[in-house]
Amino acid sequence: MGTWLLGVALILLIIDGTRSLGANQLIFTSLSENWTWLNAESLATVREFLAGRFFGMVLEPISEAVFAMPGWAVLAVPGALLAWAGRSRKTRLFVRHDQI
Repeated sequence: MGTWLLGVALILLIIDGTRSLGANQLIFTSLSENWTWLNAESLATVREFLAGRFFGMVLEPISEAVFAMPGWAVLAVPGALLAWAGRSRKTRLFVRHDQI
């Protein structure tokens, strides 16, 4: 899952980089803009879900702050954490050819 999130984050970073080169200025597309481009109905459903929860007054400003961040950054952080947590912890022993 971490690899997939990092892959999507890289794709979004490349799209933002290409747009930045074309506009001669830094352009970061927010997570909400990316999500709206992908599926606007699901974004509206998630926003309604978060607003209707018991802690909706607390969750709404936090979720809006996350939705305003660049999409690649929002996906890269959990992707890197999941990739790090799922790595192989076994130490690798490297043997030289003359030791075989």
